[in-house]
Amino acid sequence: MNKEETGSGPILRLFQVQTKPGRAKELIEKFAVTSAEVVRGEPGNQGYFFGEGVASDEDYVVFASVWKDLSAVKARFGEAWQTSFLPPGYDALIDECSVRHIDLSEGWKVDLAIDPK
Repeated sequence: MNKEETGSGPILRLFQVQTKPGRAKELIEKFAVTSAEVVRGEPGNQGYFFGEGVASDEDYVVFASVWKDLSAVKARFGEAWQTSFLPPGYDALIDECSVRHIDLSEGWKVDLAIDPK
């Protein structure tokens, strides 16, 4: 049985983008609204985060969503679950993009505690 058949999860759906030069901030602003709306409140969605590259990666951005399992991803994105879902207006900001799905069942530890300093 392959991972596509099992997908025990949680599953990280990672949307990676090389923006057109100087357009990363605009895409991040869209992520905060449009991309968040695509996943927020959907059955099986356990959260999302996004960010932009630093230093030489200034035109690189990611949007990641965490799903209960692969079935939840497929339920939200349908038969096209393995392709990038681009809401209106995104094409004008993007040079290249891809989507990956990572099964996190082997290890998952996140500590987002704020440093009290």
